[in-house]
Amino acid sequence: MNFELSDEQKAVRDTFARFCDARIAPQAAALDEAKAFPRELFRELADLGFFGMRYPEAVGGSGMALAEFCLALGEVARGSMSLAGAVAMQSLMGTKFLHMLGNAEIIERLFKPALRGEKIGAICMTEPNAGSDLNAISTSAAKVDGGYLISGRKTWITSAPVADFFTVFAKAGAERKLTIFLVERSFKGLAVGREIHKMGVWALPTSEVAFDDCFVPDSHRLSAEEGDGEGHLRKTLAEIRIITGAMALGVARAALDEAVRYAGERQQFGKPINRYQATQMKLAEMATDLEAATHLVYYAAWRHDAKQPHHKEAAMAKLFATEAAATICDKAARIFASYGYAMEYPVQRYLRDVRFTLIGGGTSEILKLIIAKEVSA
Repeated sequence: MNFELSDEQKAVRDTFARFCDARIAPQAAALDEAKAFPRELFRELADLGFFGMRYPEAVGGSGMALAEFCLALGEVARGSMSLAGAVAMQSLMGTKFLHMLGNAEIIERLFKPALRGEKIGAICMTEPNAGSDLNAISTSAAKVDGGYLISGRKTWITSAPVADFFTVFAKAGAERKLTIFLVERSFKGLAVGREIHKMGVWALPTSEVAFDDCFVPDSHRLSAEEGDGEGHLRKTLAEIRIITGAMALGVARAALDEAVRYAGERQQFGKPINRYQATQMKLAEMATDLEAATHLVYYAAWRHDAKQPHHKEAAMAKLFATEAAATICDKAARIFASYGYAMEYPVQRYLRDVRFTLIGGGTSEILKLIIAKEVSA
């Protein structure tokens, strides 16, 4: 594997790094405090082609590899994890199944506008009693004339309060197997419920979504056949885990940069605190963890792009990068001492937001089970 970025990869990284420094970072605190979906920046990223990076040119994308996408997403996360979560949802989970399985009408009316930032998509999998255990999903889709009636309740649905359409996983058929449906916000029987107030990513709205005999026409069953949803989902999980690792790298980089800056400015006992070994050791540990996490994430992305087996590597990358990022953000807050607890400094936001990456794409405990199974096979 070549660890040097290509000229194209450097151009992608630099484009979004400049956008982060000029547009995202200066607004991040205000967006957080407003607790409102960052629509303006969302549309600006659409104008930069962010949402189409992973899709072919034939449908309005740019056909880039996962590694390039991770470079861009990491820069967005360096500025705002809330915005990174919103655009990651739009770029992958919120639109991928439409592109993979949607008919021509769906592609033209919903998918392509979503790439332009004109429509917002969300995915509905998690339920009050079903998270990592897909078999516990209880939302059902009963076949009726011309379509299906979906009933059930989903929770922890990212972007639900602002979404125009939802990719929904429900059990259908005599064997009650997972099947994928497209539900538009205007469909009768769909209700976006209470918003979940979280400790972090305040500008990324998350809520419950309920389906009460929600009629979905046959044209909106994305699955080619009833029961193929789990297979399609498992093919996407590795990609979800790799991009979650990339988001963790972004917030970890922001925390390390802030800690380095502060340690060079803060004076104690007549000299900057970066002259003391206690601080130097923290900075060294943070930088080393970030470097190791970066290599794991991009190794997994490289294997994905090279079409090599990467299920285990994706789990390892997500596990190590998110746990390392959480530790880096904690150490950054410790370097700030009491100011790390103050809302006026961004390090408290990094410390709150980084926990978002520990959950999405599989908890650390689930990932360890996956990795153990792979290495024991």
